[in-house]
Amino acid sequence: MSLQEKTVRRNYIYRGKIINLRCDDAELPDGRPCKRELVEHPGGASVLCVFEGRVALVRQFRYAYGEELWEIPAGKLNPGEDPMLAAGRELEEETGLIAEQLRLLYTLYPTPGYTNERIYIYEAQGVRRGRQHLDEGEFLNVEFMTPEEALRLVDCGQIRDAKTIVALQAYERTHRR
Repeated sequence: MSLQEKTVRRNYIYRGKIINLRCDDAELPDGRPCKRELVEHPGGASVLCVFEGRVALVRQFRYAYGEELWEIPAGKLNPGEDPMLAAGRELEEETGLIAEQLRLLYTLYPTPGYTNERIYIYEAQGVRRGRQHLDEGEFLNVEFMTPEEALRLVDCGQIRDAKTIVALQAYERTHRR
């Protein structure tokens, strides 16, 4: 049996700068009608960057949670933007670091129940210093810590961001000595 649901009609409730909100009329696999609420998001790109043995993390206030979070450098994709180019752009903008190469680790679906957002997680290779240039209205602190220190922050619940946890655990698994 196919599990595919069919979109009958897209009903936009809100169109914003970062997200769009829809409440669609849809059809279940057995043909019955249903409603599907969806947050459209252009997606994001993020970078695990280890420079001189230390992971680059940014700490910034996240309004939705009302607190400061530790995260790997990341940002929203612009329309039609290649995720790898976006990841490189965000790394330099937020940390002042430039990667010669970026290797895709994962494509993450953070909350598949209600959004189509995809987060691309890259690993930076061949890193050198550049110049930080934050976006207008962007405020963050960059900190460097060993991968072990960062993983301890995951284990004690101080790092709660999903993409960052996935990236750090991937690093630990692939770079174990």
